[in-house]
Amino acid sequence: MTIHQMSFRDSVERMFSHAASLMELRPGLEEKIRVCNSTYVVRFGVRLRGQIHTFTGYRSVHSEHMEPVKGGIRYSLDVTQDEVEALAALMTYKCALVEVPFGGSKGGLCIDPRAWDEDELERVTRRFTYELSRRNLISPSQNVPAPDMGTGEREMAWMADAYKRLHPDDINAKACVTGKPRHAGGIEGRVEATGRGVQYALREFFRHADMMKRAGLEGGLAGKRVVVQGLGNVGYHAAQFLSVEDKALVTCVIERDGAIRNPQGINIDALRGHIRATGGIKGFAGGDYQENGLAALEDDCDILVPAAIESVIHAGNADRIRARLIIEAANGPVTADADEVLKRKGVVIIPDMYANAGGVTVSYFEWVKNLSQISLGRLERRHEEARSRMLVEELERISADTGTNFKLATGFKDAFLHGADELDLVRSGLDDTMREAFKKMKDVWMSNPKVDDMRTAGYVVAIRRIANVYGSLGL
Repeated sequence: MTIHQMSFRDSVERMFSHAASLMELRPGLEEKIRVCNSTYVVRFGVRLRGQIHTFTGYRSVHSEHMEPVKGGIRYSLDVTQDEVEALAALMTYKCALVEVPFGGSKGGLCIDPRAWDEDELERVTRRFTYELSRRNLISPSQNVPAPDMGTGEREMAWMADAYKRLHPDDINAKACVTGKPRHAGGIEGRVEATGRGVQYALREFFRHADMMKRAGLEGGLAGKRVVVQGLGNVGYHAAQFLSVEDKALVTCVIERDGAIRNPQGINIDALRGHIRATGGIKGFAGGDYQENGLAALEDDCDILVPAAIESVIHAGNADRIRARLIIEAANGPVTADADEVLKRKGVVIIPDMYANAGGVTVSYFEWVKNLSQISLGRLERRHEEARSRMLVEELERISADTGTNFKLATGFKDAFLHGADELDLVRSGLDDTMREAFKKMKDVWMSNPKVDDMRTAGYVVAIRRIANVYGSLGL
């Protein structure tokens, strides 16, 4: 029997409509929030390897209830207008949920980045930036791209430089994109941000016994069996932080060429090194290899982390998923059909619009840093250290004067005297964002009997905030 797999866009719209149906929105407002405002399609030629190659790119703006609009640019041969518009919609709801003051946007270029040399990719990226700039689809005040699948710090640096050359009088030019290298106006912690956000989301979930009970889990993250699909930037950082800092056991990693299993836990750094050296996970000595990687999504585990592409969990395999908790590190890894199946089975899903919001949150910090023209912590760090040192020295003086001779633990003293640097502040801000957003979702889920899962709760929070903005604008 052939099972129809719904598109990513259909899934997003169905999930949105389900949440909106539980709310009392003004007539016409649901449709206004749902639709994608505009999509720019560009086809441009670049002379490469002795001939002209034509590339197709997209930039969708879903909602301008707040500006600038924000969203990544991905490089992939699978990029389509439907996918970009669905991702732009998800960005709108994500920003609203975590209270980042952006509208939603997304971009994509139909290209296989692995098929081109670095200088060729740079020429293509700079030309794409020119096309976006002509339509004000890259701008510190209107539309701010970021890295996504197939792009990273390198591409963002090229785009920022190309924009600056086109707008030499724009003092805020560095803020035209986020996810730049640190030396080119980026911010500490941006590369790890989405994976770090996944870790913080799980930590917050495990702070709530009533939530763990819904998933049939107890205790902490230590020792929990974790399956990670995709060891790209997001999957690697999430897996590394969970295994090293939280002592979880990553028992399986799924990649393009198969899956690696080790019930004792996989050394994530070693596996990543093997992938970089060989191009795949086959032959890795730290676990057992299986060629059919996607079948490992059905492994018995406590936590499943799909961290690669959309729709890997669908109506065809949802019944066989044995994870107790799924955290969507990728955008849209669970289709709406699969979502219904998993809910009936009692599987708890921490939704993508919350779980992978670490990237846009830290991008917001980078954007603010670029506009303010100063690094986070630069003004207050040494003052904070000096005040802490005064307190420690006074305690030590009192100890000497009274003859009690107590000693502060070396570890405590060193930590207390450390003033927060940019990375500390970024992580603190991200942690606070993830905690507050979780609380809002949980409050809606627990207080409204019509809200039957965390995803719906997230949509309700986001839609309500967007509706309030439109209301204040007179719509």
